[in-house]
Amino acid sequence: MSGTSEGPATAGDLARPTVTERHVDTSSRVPAGSSPGPSAPPAACAPPAAPALPAGPADAPAGDAASPRAFQAAFATAPLAMAVVDREGTVVTANASLAVLLGVEAAAIAGRSASDLVDLASDARTWQAYREVLGGGQGRLRCTRRLKHPDGHSLWVQITVTPLPPQEQAVLVSVADIGPRRELQARLRHLQMHDPVTRLPNRTLFFERLTAALEAEAHEEGGTGRIGLCYLDLDGFKAVNDTLGHRVGDRLLAAVAERLTRCADEAGQARAAAPLVARLGGDEFALLVEDSTGTEQVADLAQAVLTALRAPFDLSGQRLSLSASIGVVERRAAGTSATGLMQAADTTLYWAKADGKGRWTLFDPERNAHRMTRQALSSTLRAAVDRGEFALEYQPLVGMEDGGVHGVEALVRWNHPRFGMLTPNRFIGLAEEDGSIVQLGRWVLATACRQARRWQLDHPDAPPLFVSVNVAVRQVWDSDLVADVAEILAETRLAPHLLQLELTESAVMGSAGRPLQALQALSDMGVRIAIDDFGTGYSNLAYLSRLPVSVLKLDGSFVRGFQYENADGTSAHPNPADEVIVEALIQLAHRLGLTVTAECVETASQASRLRGIGCDTGQGWLYSRPVAPHLIAELLTSGACPLA
Repeated sequence: MSGTSEGPATAGDLARPTVTERHVDTSSRVPAGSSPGPSAPPAACAPPAAPALPAGPADAPAGDAASPRAFQAAFATAPLAMAVVDREGTVVTANASLAVLLGVEAAAIAGRSASDLVDLASDARTWQAYREVLGGGQGRLRCTRRLKHPDGHSLWVQITVTPLPPQEQAVLVSVADIGPRRELQARLRHLQMHDPVTRLPNRTLFFERLTAALEAEAHEEGGTGRIGLCYLDLDGFKAVNDTLGHRVGDRLLAAVAERLTRCADEAGQARAAAPLVARLGGDEFALLVEDSTGTEQVADLAQAVLTALRAPFDLSGQRLSLSASIGVVERRAAGTSATGLMQAADTTLYWAKADGKGRWTLFDPERNAHRMTRQALSSTLRAAVDRGEFALEYQPLVGMEDGGVHGVEALVRWNHPRFGMLTPNRFIGLAEEDGSIVQLGRWVLATACRQARRWQLDHPDAPPLFVSVNVAVRQVWDSDLVADVAEILAETRLAPHLLQLELTESAVMGSAGRPLQALQALSDMGVRIAIDDFGTGYSNLAYLSRLPVSVLKLDGSFVRGFQYENADGTSAHPNPADEVIVEALIQLAHRLGLTVTAECVETASQASRLRGIGCDTGQGWLYSRPVAPHLIAELLTSGACPLA
């Protein structure tokens, strides 16, 4: 425990020194004027004569209430414990209240060192302040001390040292018992720092302990220097409150707290201290492991908690079962902040719930880095379009029979200022989640159509290329795609048949209502509709005859089965089943009047086999990687496809 003190409160407002509490046995006798302090004043050979107490007015008659005798009587009988101390630090006289408070004979106090009597020399700052007051300074010293009473109990007192008038050459030391006040403060603090439902430490006390455990001094003075945390949330607790009421919910929380405390006590049996169990609010609890020995220890605690909570709860005849999800974090205390630790625990708890609940999950830095990256990308997606951070690359679509480039697929790239060039798989899913795909998709569509028209104008002698643009299903639902396409085609003056819109199979199959109407309107406009990644979704072939689709794009996983040799020339084993499936799909598509494009064509043997079974168009690294617009312009000039 610790006490506080004030330095001499002069006109200059000296700062209050902080002191360390000290047990002082007030029953021991020491030579007058002696002190354990750094530089005690010289001891007096004998107690000097007591200075006169402050007198009343000089003309006061004998027996008047303001006479010196009256002042002496007031001093002797005052309920406040006081002593007059000379400039050498020796007690000259003390009243009965001080003797009673300290549990000693009044006669035994005079002649003793005041600093020994009330522990004023236990720290250098207080000792120096006390010496300044004794030396005649105009300041005043106030400090708090815990003294040891002769009967064995501790006594909390507040000590005030005040100078008497200069002619008295003495100071007045008053000692006030503040034990009851401190007890009241302790009770109030306990109420403030503990949850009324579970009696566990609350969020405030938990963070106080956590912050103290992470301070440099805490993990530099021994121990493991590590810290562990189990952040726990009850699964389905809201349903208990909603169906059985908050009174039952509170009883359940109290029962959970008992089991958590039992788990913590068992975990702390072989250690100096048990983990701290706290209720952070609602149905969230935390178990803080100071000086943890490693991940295994904290993981074992989390598993013990899960096991303890699986047993049914019997609440006044009401039998309830529940589970919990726990995020587990264990790391070195050095360099860790309370905020960082709690963020990691909260993230890990979310993973535990997302992974199926009723389990504990260990914090994974790589997984967290991926999450942070997603969050950073998601928060800047919308503004990135306005800042011009996106660009398009184009991959040729090559005719299998003539080897000519018939069209290109527009592929968006994000030149992120922090993460560099990002491919669509890094951000398209995020754009679909937050709705920014509508804004981004319209920009891609307009940019691709504008570029296709520019190629057409710059190379009038070359056959015009059609441009294929990917469209997310959310663009169909959350925007007027038909109106957007019509406006962009009119603005860029690109012929509708030179625009192809690609939708994934899962987005197209089962289309009804507004999506089907939009696809039909686009087809009637002359725009070609392609099903992308065909063969990986529903593969409901009946819809092919009902949808206004003109192109099937076979997923690359099928095309890889045609590979007789790898790109580096080594042999590969083809998958006969893939060949059979692809051949059947091509024949079916042709009978329905559709053309087929094969994705991920990487070797000449793949291209040869696909050509042999009637595939119309190929796309892949055999022909070209996605490239910048000016390289497509060079390709139109040369009439070949030398970009692979």
